[in-house]
Amino acid sequence: MAQIDLAAVQSQVAHNSQTIIKFLRDLCAIPSMDSLIGPVGERAQAEMRALGFDEVWFDSMGNTVGRIGDGPRILVYDSHIDTVGIGNPDEWDWDPFIGKVENGRFYARGACDEKGSTPPMIYGLAIAKRLGLLDGWTAYYFGNMEEWCDGIAPHAFVEHEGIRPDFVVIGEPTKMQIYRGHKGRVEIEVTSRGRSAHAASNHLGDNAIYKVLPVIEGVSKLEPHLGDDPFLGHGKITVTDMEVETPSINAVPDLAKVYIDRRVTFGESAEGAVDQVRKLVPEQYLKDGTITVEMMQYAEPSYTNFVFPVEKYFPAWALDEQHPLVQAGLKAAAMIGLPENPAGKWNFSTNGIYWMGKAGIPSIGFGPGEEETAHTTHDSVLLEDVVKATELYAILPALL
Repeated sequence: MAQIDLAAVQSQVAHNSQTIIKFLRDLCAIPSMDSLIGPVGERAQAEMRALGFDEVWFDSMGNTVGRIGDGPRILVYDSHIDTVGIGNPDEWDWDPFIGKVENGRFYARGACDEKGSTPPMIYGLAIAKRLGLLDGWTAYYFGNMEEWCDGIAPHAFVEHEGIRPDFVVIGEPTKMQIYRGHKGRVEIEVTSRGRSAHAASNHLGDNAIYKVLPVIEGVSKLEPHLGDDPFLGHGKITVTDMEVETPSINAVPDLAKVYIDRRVTFGESAEGAVDQVRKLVPEQYLKDGTITVEMMQYAEPSYTNFVFPVEKYFPAWALDEQHPLVQAGLKAAAMIGLPENPAGKWNFSTNGIYWMGKAGIPSIGFGPGEEETAHTTHDSVLLEDVVKATELYAILPALL
């Protein structure tokens, strides 16, 4: 284990503090919605080159990768650099990309979710290398697309690019605490098929919307009957979208699709979650095949036209609190003077569903920001936390 000169780390972080903040503002000023992360990736790559990373490149999917160090153990710092859209521009009181700083807090699209962790991760690794804290490690900064489909970027990183880390740190917002897991998710599609007819003769048709109403009502009442876990909490389910196909607004619709977001906790399986929804379908429609219930699939091309098909099942996961990675994270947080807290969990989903959930690679979360502001017009992060996070990212490798 390398000797940590905390004063030297903090001195270098303080020296670079304004550059770190400017870097964050530059990243947020570059729109990266709908997984179009090429331009923002180029900006991140320019910073890594200036800081002396050994290698910088775009992977096949179009994610940004920077390598620093050449040790036998592999560490990945994961931060997604895509964002959701801005919604109705009139709901923003400031430019969502230029942003604003108020009372030490920077407001902009992606400031919290999740560009806020990119500058401290990159600077933290560069400082760690400079001070000998990366001895024995090959470290990667992985700036990826996650809003596109949770976990698909790291899945391709391991299985297509051939880089499998020993440990992962996920930079999603954690209120500057160490997190060690979250619930999983299954995305379910219910398809109802009917028969079209003119609305004036609706008795000749078979309304696809009406057939699926018992399923929608059943979902609304299902949550109390879902699983529970002392750490991850209770399972969740809700209808999130609906699509209808009809020849016109004056015709009986012959197709209706209902989309369901099902958050799974420990003890619940993807198959079981789908079956719970299937049991809500009236038996006659299951028998005649006019209603089907399936787990969704994802095979959309990335902006580089790279396709990596996956099922839309994202397992629940939690790393044991006594695991060396969790303990190293807690020790690092204490060393830099953060308030003492037990390792927590996210309410939303992260790339951890692949790293730990599917691949079993030990992972923790640490990042500035509060997840409650994510995807809102108050997407924001405390700038002092962005700078402070750099210290933890720099010393963590030496504590493993």
